[in-house]
Amino acid sequence: MRRALRIQREIASSAFQRAIESVEILPVDDQLLLIEVIRKRLTQHRRAEVIAQVAEARAACQAGQMCCGTVEELLEELAQDPDA
Repeated sequence: MRRALRIQREIASSAFQRAIESVEILPVDDQLLLIEVIRKRLTQHRRAEVIAQVAEARAACQAGQMCCGTVEELLEELAQDPDA
């Protein structure tokens, strides 16, 4: 198992190194454009993750599996509940 994990890391590291080398070949303007494209894609990816988390939280709230409130309300509830 550890050997397989080490091999996966080496492959990923090797692929990462090849990607870096490929980028370094590009003209500086293209490198800057690539950075901008990657940033935008990462932002879109993160936005999609947040949207999915919000949808999950809303569904849990509607199903009664989650309660909403402030930290103070939570602490008060914990102080009142002897089983907590």
